[in-house]
Amino acid sequence: MAVEPDSVGVRFPPPFVYSGALLLGLVAERFVTLRSFGIDWRLLVATGALLFVAGAAMMLAAAGLFRQLGINAPPSRPTTQIATTGPYRWSRNPMYLAMALIYAGLAISLDGPIALAMLPLVLITIQTQVIAREERYLEAKFGEEYRSYKARVRRWF
Repeated sequence: MAVEPDSVGVRFPPPFVYSGALLLGLVAERFVTLRSFGIDWRLLVATGALLFVAGAAMMLAAAGLFRQLGINAPPSRPTTQIATTGPYRWSRNPMYLAMALIYAGLAISLDGPIALAMLPLVLITIQTQVIAREERYLEAKFGEEYRSYKARVRRWF
């Protein structure tokens, strides 16, 4: 992925981190003993679907707001402004939170305890390799405007 000079500098799309770890976890379950939550599949599917729908709704709201404001979503592209409305009123990172909800929903629906157990590692990777870079970039580019936003809105929720 080409990274523009005026950007966060992330070279890999964050959705690939989530989807890659989910696939790795689901594949790993074919090779280990613990391959099930041991819960009725209907409850797993219902719980997973609820998380998936919540994540998808949050993702659509955040992506729609970016489109409306003309903000580039990929961290490899320049940011033109700070989104502070919609889901960004409650979370500085609703897209990453949405991806985590979708990931958890799929892992649970597919009865994947190993995949679900990998989610904290994904979140640590996103936090250290993407969000930390984004925050430095936004603070350098927008200064006090971003620091003020950062002081009043939580990172995740």
